[in-house]
Amino acid sequence: MSPVTTFDDRVQTRAKLPKDYLFWLSGALTSQLGDAAMFFALGWAATAHGGGAAGLVLTAVTLPRTLLLLVGGAVADRFSARRILIVGDSAMLVMAVVVAVTAFSLGSPLWLLLAAGVVIGTIDAFYLPVSGSMPRRLVGTDGLDRAVGLNQSGTQLISLVGGSLGGALIAVGGLGAAALFDGLTFVFAVVVVVLIRPRFDVEKSPERTNILREAAQGVSFSLSHPVLRPALLLTGVVAGFAIPVTSLLVPLIARENEWGAQAAGFVLGGQALGALAVALTVARWGALRYPGRAAALSVVPMALGIASLAATHQAYLAVAAAVLFGAGLGVFVTHLGPLMLGASPETHLSRVQAVITVVQSLALVVTMNFLGRLADITDAFTAAIVCAAVLAAAGLMALMSPRFLGLTPAEQE
Repeated sequence: MSPVTTFDDRVQTRAKLPKDYLFWLSGALTSQLGDAAMFFALGWAATAHGGGAAGLVLTAVTLPRTLLLLVGGAVADRFSARRILIVGDSAMLVMAVVVAVTAFSLGSPLWLLLAAGVVIGTIDAFYLPVSGSMPRRLVGTDGLDRAVGLNQSGTQLISLVGGSLGGALIAVGGLGAAALFDGLTFVFAVVVVVLIRPRFDVEKSPERTNILREAAQGVSFSLSHPVLRPALLLTGVVAGFAIPVTSLLVPLIARENEWGAQAAGFVLGGQALGALAVALTVARWGALRYPGRAAALSVVPMALGIASLAATHQAYLAVAAAVLFGAGLGVFVTHLGPLMLGASPETHLSRVQAVITVVQSLALVVTMNFLGRLADITDAFTAAIVCAAVLAAAGLMALMSPRFLGLTPAEQE
């Protein structure tokens, strides 16, 4: 098995990616554009109620997702991936329309933001394990790093404009405008998934027990795997102290510096630009030979970017700091993601993806509220410095693990 391309293998992996994958990706990225605007709008509306309320709203997304993800992964490994995608996209379409209608009528009360977060988190629990496994399901192991790189390129390109678009939509019509736009993107996503007929399903596990036991098997497998176990530990730290920078701390820092929603969107766009540059490089040339080492070292630009972002009072300097942060995050995702996806057997694809997302969500449940409260008690600068320090410490710990640093694609066999 060779899911991550080395320098010597790159010529063989430059073959065109399957059309089915590209078609699915077009629909997925379209809906992600709507989600980017919607998520920024939710976070911005929540910060109007205070840092603690913002952390609570973001927790409303992560908590139900965390509680149901393992079940969602087991369901996805048992049933048709295509059906789950259709149901998930349709449910998101309905949710977006309801939020838009309510927001246009009542504004952005905290209960609406919390309710929207709970619905989004519940849908994600069943949708994300399938969506995360699609590069492996449609491309296989050959060229997997390029497929993930292309996916990340599209995701970061959307993030590049998503924050700015969210800020513009808020300026025009508030949360309702962002939700309405989100719903329109899911119309296209539903059409794509209905029309496409790729090979969604891979080998199913011959063992059939109850869903909860199958979900537990996914956890035990991931925690005992020599590649997945150390990767999951680092993933949890990065998720807990890097993701809140864009979703929670950037809006708070923008408010403290009186930059406005549009400037905050540009800062988020800078983060996406840095990650996009890395993702495009990986999509073209493949990943580095030692992805674990690259992931461990990626915390250095992440930590430096966060510290610089917190220290500056100028919006244009914050954008530059966000580019550095995004580049580090891009290296992390494009190297550790394919490593974990390629290490997963076909019978456990969605369950392993569910475990990865659970680790991320558990970290977020804790850190979102902690960082939000810390920002209330002190300020956003202090919360950001804490994120930078923890990430730097995690990188140092990873660099002390010879086994993790020495992982190569061949060792996944």
